[in-house]
Amino acid sequence: MSKMRAMVVPAVNAPFRLEERELPIPGQHEVRIRVQACGVCHSDSITVQGLFPNLTYPRIPGHEVVGIIDALGPDVQGWEPGMRVGVGWHGGACGYCGNCRRNMAFACENVHGATGVTRDGGYATHMLALTSALAHVPDTLDSVESAPLLCAGITTFNALRNSGAKPGDLVAIHGIGGLGHLAIQFAAHQGFRIVAVNRGRDKEALARSLGAHDYIDSAADNPAQALLAMGGAKAIIATVTNPQAMEAIIGGLGPNGVMMVIGAVGNITINSIELLMKSAAVRGWYSGTSADSEDTLLFSELNNITSMNEVFALDDAQAAYDHMMSGKARFRVVLKVD
Repeated sequence: MSKMRAMVVPAVNAPFRLEERELPIPGQHEVRIRVQACGVCHSDSITVQGLFPNLTYPRIPGHEVVGIIDALGPDVQGWEPGMRVGVGWHGGACGYCGNCRRNMAFACENVHGATGVTRDGGYATHMLALTSALAHVPDTLDSVESAPLLCAGITTFNALRNSGAKPGDLVAIHGIGGLGHLAIQFAAHQGFRIVAVNRGRDKEALARSLGAHDYIDSAADNPAQALLAMGGAKAIIATVTNPQAMEAIIGGLGPNGVMMVIGAVGNITINSIELLMKSAAVRGWYSGTSADSEDTLLFSELNNITSMNEVFALDDAQAAYDHMMSGKARFRVVLKVD
């Protein structure tokens, strides 16, 4: 194949456009990937809506990518054609100090952008990626099932392991959706006492089947008081996208507890006196690096953790994106690329 197909955002807030292009030639330290699957993430709206400064168009979104290396650029070491790899939000780094591979995606000015935002991403049959952005994908993981682990998975996995909670501690997963259903699975296999928090009872059975020990219906009970009655949460993984819902649960933190905010909600009001009296904290967490992606994928393989997805064809990317943005997607949305 000498051509590639891509679903392109031609301009800010413009509908996706199917384009046929020449296959890209990988540059120094780059590989070309034949995409097998790409998750459709809410963060793709950054590209569609032009929410980063100085974005250039046309742009191909997509930062939950699994595929096969099919070409190498100059000076590539340790990677070969035929290897299956994943690419997440972190677009790669200069490699000068190594911090960018270990720390958050925009840890220093030498990070080479964000996949699907400042670099073309995975809504395509092929894409280019720097080797510093690549993660090995275990052979036993299914490409479609695993694609969301490159963002939704890494975000929840990293939030949990950086929350300060230890095995046996009470951890609340707030919101049982695309992020929360993965967070419960990760938390269950890290040995936490898990309470799932969601509006209504319709997801209680699912939450318990994924590993939750307790359940709080935030529509019927005050979630903060319910958590305090259990002794207070060491960590709250807040995946919801409603600021009032987040504000309602902060008081459920126990002494030295931390609420890890991974749902994008804008401004929230916090009672600083309450945080002071408990030595508690509210902390944001977003995604991670290629090294974190490998940790997430390996942990998922070892513990049989998978994403629950609705699958669309590449040509149906507009419908997939609209479905995701509508809030009607059951959990995650993935493009299966032939």
